[in-house]
Amino acid sequence: MSSDGSHSGHRVERLAHEMTEDVLAAEKHLPSWLRPGAPESRIPVLLALIAAIGLQLAIPAQFNLTPRWPLPVLESALLIVLVVLNPIRLTRSTTLGRWATYLLIAAITVDNTTSAALLDYRIVSGQMGDNPRVLLGSGLAIFITNVIVFGMWYWEFDRGGPFARHTTERPHPDFMFPQMANPELAPPNWRPKFPDYLYVSFTNVVAFSPTDTMPMSRWAKMLMTLQSMVALSTVALVLARAVNILS
Repeated sequence: MSSDGSHSGHRVERLAHEMTEDVLAAEKHLPSWLRPGAPESRIPVLLALIAAIGLQLAIPAQFNLTPRWPLPVLESALLIVLVVLNPIRLTRSTTLGRWATYLLIAAITVDNTTSAALLDYRIVSGQMGDNPRVLLGSGLAIFITNVIVFGMWYWEFDRGGPFARHTTERPHPDFMFPQMANPELAPPNWRPKFPDYLYVSFTNVVAFSPTDTMPMSRWAKMLMTLQSMVALSTVALVLARAVNILS
């Protein structure tokens, strides 16, 4: 019985070893973006958010419905909370961090969209004046903030966000990057990170449509549509007014 038990134990160990090897082999055949990977760096996101808050402060008061300082102060406080939770890399997912992120991005989005609407209204109603520096400077600040904040939304929502992508909790992408469709063209450990979503945001407002990265889910399509609408109205009116002033 001892011999039979020993043989059975060896057989179980061998089967377990073979199963482990099979699992590892299967994982190797998965694209890198579907395999668990290293946590994403906080630094690019942090720099983008600081830039967005700074651009908000640069927009003249005439394009804001509220006093200028309270909202950036709130956003800075939320940003500090996020940095305390994950200083360098996004390793710790918390409910506080998730909602602080949503509130921060939403605050910047609402403020920037309001500024864009007020700028458009003043141009259309003839209240803009003839100062091209204010016109172009405000339009540029709104445009860049638009790129940053929608890039943040794409990054935060795609496949459940950076923490879920890190653990591959959701295999179905909301954005189909070229490296996903053609994994043989991507580096071995490639996975989408914040700069990739920032690029998607930029190309969406420049081309007013997706370019190399396709939105797959309905929310992604609607969000890209909203971003294009805000950008198109502002860019068209600002450029038209600027040409009128300078001509």
